[in-house]
Amino acid sequence: MPLEVAGAWVEFGGGLFAGPRKAALRGVDLRLPGGEGGHILAVVGESGSGKTTLTRLLLGLLAPTRGRVLWQGRDLATLDGAARTAYRRDVQAVFQDPFGAFNPVYRIDRMLTLPALRFGLARDAAEARALAEAALETVGLRPSETLGRFPHQLSGGQRQRAMVARAVMLRPRVLVADEPVSMVDASLRATILESLWRLRHDKGMSLVYVTHDLATAYQIADSIVVMRGGEIVEAGDAETTIRAPRHPYTRDLLAALPPADPTIGWRLDDDTAHPSAKEETA
Repeated sequence: MPLEVAGAWVEFGGGLFAGPRKAALRGVDLRLPGGEGGHILAVVGESGSGKTTLTRLLLGLLAPTRGRVLWQGRDLATLDGAARTAYRRDVQAVFQDPFGAFNPVYRIDRMLTLPALRFGLARDAAEARALAEAALETVGLRPSETLGRFPHQLSGGQRQRAMVARAVMLRPRVLVADEPVSMVDASLRATILESLWRLRHDKGMSLVYVTHDLATAYQIADSIVVMRGGEIVEAGDAETTIRAPRHPYTRDLLAALPPADPTIGWRLDDDTAHPSAKEETA
């Protein structure tokens, strides 16, 4: 297993004036399957379920109170400087808010070329720019319309895809995407999700896709874990989890999804169905 969380607890608070400690994660076990073909694992749950805390663990930004996070069998807490640098390159992040992750005083060029130089992927600025242009094209952006601009001069979808390009350019083995399409409109969600899906199928990159949306998780994931209250309440392959959910919470999440047929109201009973649906079925 290249990336694994073993019995992880994360607690906050405590002390004389902070009140009792609160657990954000409770004994979480998670394994991202390895292999040359890559794997897409979706982590699904409502706000406050522990998804972002789990994401921070996977990225090495937060240490567990108890338990371990393992990379290729090694505890992240024991990695030395060189090994930790290699981990930073092999496990990359795509955050929910790309504008908040960018430094507004620098152009997009710097965000793309600096990591290439720092990690030794390019010998000079010209090579770094070539890598940046190729990465932008991979996610469907035109370098001529992206490079040379500041973050505020790009649309939300362009900024999000630029963040994916930055991560992809480092050729990571795992990409951790925390709600990557929650802040873009519906017309761009399919484009970004397709870019992430292609990374797995074309480049063999594994993906941890963190989302509150079971529908998109089902569309791109190989397997799904469902979180509630800091715990994993259900896990399995995507088809089984969606078609035959075992936990009541998973069934509730599925029941909350709007129907795909626009002629069907939000609810099935006549009293609460959408007026247009009633008229068409009358």
